[in-house]
Amino acid sequence: MASGKILFIIASEGFQHIEYLEPKRILEGAGFSIITASDKAGTAVADDGTIAKVDLTLDEVKVGNYDGIFIMGGSGALEHLDNEKTYRIMKEANQKLYPIGAICVSPRILAKAGVITRKRATGWNGDGELPEIFKIYDVKYTPMPVVVEENVITATDPDAAKLFGQEIITLLQNNKGWG
Repeated sequence: MASGKILFIIASEGFQHIEYLEPKRILEGAGFSIITASDKAGTAVADDGTIAKVDLTLDEVKVGNYDGIFIMGGSGALEHLDNEKTYRIMKEANQKLYPIGAICVSPRILAKAGVITRKRATGWNGDGELPEIFKIYDVKYTPMPVVVEENVITATDPDAAKLFGQEIITLLQNNKGWG
């Protein structure tokens, strides 16, 4: 079995519960510990009312404490996580070539942070704006449910949450030699 600490970043309000809970279940089932960070301490509330315990705030994140860092989506992701604190975390993790990623609307945050420049990526495109946003940040939009490029995994929506979780495990195993 694998061992390692994985950081999931969720919005304090409006995270997508399936995109958070399904990968969490898969990774915990494989022996990983999931630590949850958010923009506010205490608890976070999903779009459907699901409550998640927040282990630490974005200010408290020390990238070196984790084996991978992933941003979950949902209606509150851009409002609560599209900021310099999240960019700092993702840039630092990417510079160390840690496994990183995002699902749903959150790959837009990776693009703005500059960590998927010149890489293939996917994400939620329900508003039809993702290809243009990615073009601005020199990201190669790839309309697939999940895209793995080097140390980065991106995924589209709740329907891709299971595959997103499975690909996180594969990337972690390849990165750490756990497989």
